[in-house]
Amino acid sequence: MAKKSKTQRAKASAARAARKEQAREAQAAKVEAKDVAEADAAATEPKKRFFKKADKAEAPAADKQEKKSEKQIEKKSEAKPKKRRFGFLKDVRAEMKRVTWPTKQDVFRWSVVVVVALLFFGVYVALLDNVIITPLLVAISGLGA
Repeated sequence: MAKKSKTQRAKASAARAARKEQAREAQAAKVEAKDVAEADAAATEPKKRFFKKADKAEAPAADKQEKKSEKQIEKKSEAKPKKRRFGFLKDVRAEMKRVTWPTKQDVFRWSVVVVVALLFFGVYVALLDNVIITPLLVAISGLGA
């Protein structure tokens, strides 16, 4: 099998990332739809009256159910950070795989370009300072004396 080029690998990686993102969005949509359905069900329930004798008997059972659902929600919210504890490092690793690293030849070429640019601008500023600026300042300061 032939080795894939960098472009092919980058495209494949981007396609995988897009599929993962679509899966995450679909999961979020399912959770959101479930929350909406639960909210609609809660809204359609008749309001309880706490002053009737029949409702007093039902109230403790409803409180227990609410406490159970609150505990389940707390457990779910606590579980998420544990699942994603090393998620950041996994994401960093995935991003580092997608990076197109320069070759040794490219690094050498650009290093030479940087050194040449530094030398050029160093000489330019030195000449500007010694040939133009300093004599101009000496001439201006001599006018006042």
